[in-house]
Amino acid sequence: MFGSLQSQVGASPEETLSALLGAVQELSLARTADDVQKVVRVAARELAAADGATFVLRDGDRCFYVDEYAIAPLWKGQKFPLEACISGWAMLNRQSVAIEDIYADDRIPHDAYRPTFVKSLVMVPIRRVDPLGAIGMYWADHHSPSERELAAAQALADSTAVALEHVRVLGELRESVALAETDPLTQLPNRRAWDEVLQSAIESGVRPLCVALIDIDHFKGYNDSEGHQAGDKLLQGAATAWREALRSGDIIARFGGDEFAALMPECEVDDAEGICERLCGALPEGRTASIGVAKWNGLEDAESLLARADAALYEAKQSGRGCVSVAA
Repeated sequence: MFGSLQSQVGASPEETLSALLGAVQELSLARTADDVQKVVRVAARELAAADGATFVLRDGDRCFYVDEYAIAPLWKGQKFPLEACISGWAMLNRQSVAIEDIYADDRIPHDAYRPTFVKSLVMVPIRRVDPLGAIGMYWADHHSPSERELAAAQALADSTAVALEHVRVLGELRESVALAETDPLTQLPNRRAWDEVLQSAIESGVRPLCVALIDIDHFKGYNDSEGHQAGDKLLQGAATAWREALRSGDIIARFGGDEFAALMPECEVDDAEGICERLCGALPEGRTASIGVAKWNGLEDAESLLARADAALYEAKQSGRGCVSVAA
């Protein structure tokens, strides 16, 4: 038998809370669907010391078992009709289900479970209104889930729904950039693309949201003394270095001339300042940059937000250049 000591004694309240808090924090940082499922599959097991967990997404009229983490194989990569699996039941009925003995419950497709270790399970929908999927937790021995375990599982599912929505918004922002025009020299989005993606971010209500305006210090003098070819090479090097220094969900564009703009969704101003400090130190050939950062207040339009970032950029230049200034 695949039974484990964990499934017999369960997780303590402290372990459950620690696992939940850790998962919520990691989900808030997720930038892709892969990031989300990696967090969920581990956290779901830890919340109740389960012997296995599955991450299921709704694919039309089917349940898609995207990922799993278990003591023995379950159904990773397989799809089943919504009406033929317990994850589908949870989605269709928009409610959690806890089953101590799966072979005593008619909602369970017994033939699909016989090759597995599963004796008991919990299934919770990811979002109760129009569920996106479900999270399953499984035990190799008969296990009666506590109210604490059920509440923690639903809290994980709710946080997963928020994370998946953030991933969707970030994906739309990245897609809008890919479809827009590109600056031929740096291969970054150009000013037109920047305007579109900033407006999309504001309209989608992504919070917190920060923008930065970046100016290469003394670029005109360098361009005049070293030649336009050297200036172009510096711009290209800066674009490459800054693209690599930003987070995966951030966007940098060529704003015009030697000025660039960065969009940092789901980023508090302190974190944005740290990211921009990293940008300052990433320039090639020992060059420096001045950067102005502004956090969207949730009400202002794109023009107002950029004006505050520009004022902060001016302050950085007045302070001696090579530094970051944050708008009030």
